Amino acid sequence: MKIIVAIDGFSSCGKSTMAKELATYAGYTYVDTGAMYRAVALFCLRNGWMTENAIDETQLQAHIHELTVGFQLRPDGGQDTMLNGENVEALIRTLEVGNGASRVSTIGFVRRELVRQQQIMGRRKGIVMDGRDIGTVVFPDAELKLFVTARPEVRAQRRYQELLGKGEQITFDEVLANVKERDYRDTHRAESPLRQAEDAILFDNSDLTRAEQMEKLKRIFDEAVGRCQH
Repeated sequence: MKIIVAIDGFSSCGKSTMAKELATYAGYTYVDTGAMYRAVALFCLRNGWMTENAIDETQLQAHIHELTVGFQLRPDGGQDTMLNGENVEALIRTLEVGNGASRVSTIGFVRRELVRQQQIMGRRKGIVMDGRDIGTVVFPDAELKLFVTARPEVRAQRRYQELLGKGEQITFDEVLANVKERDYRDTHRAESPLRQAEDAILFDNSDLTRAEQMEKLKRIFDEAVGRCQH
């Protein structure tokens, strides 16, 4: 029996890595909802609808239904984000687009359109989806819900190393401030704020190695599938 796995949590917790590895283990489809919001942010930036201080919501709302986000498997087993058929995977992974994603994700009509697209993806089950409101809004009836967290300093260090590896010129303090700002924005927005679903399992990976994290994840998943088969 296939189930839906909903993974929510704070930014830079490694939710995407967890979800990808679990999807591979289970033979499920992985859906990166964060990448979907990043694609919307890129769409805005390309059209000049997003500045440092404002988003032209009138223009975005007029064109939101022209936007389709999907995913394409790579030969190496990885996955690329597709925006209206264009591979934008490398373009959406910058700090600028990440910040933009956090901003557009507070807009109600953006969330409603992407939730609509996400729910279509989940109709056949057998998916692992990560984001901010998967267990609370997108799939409130998911058979397995996880809420991932880690200390802000740990998350900032992970993000800092990732950005340095991509050649970005940035300081650790800037990344930590960005992590804290996104936490506040995600938990205080009016539309679908980040919160732990009542039936979600809290998963703190501050002090776990990647291997330890995966072992724990596999155990939780296997137990959830076992419960659904009885």
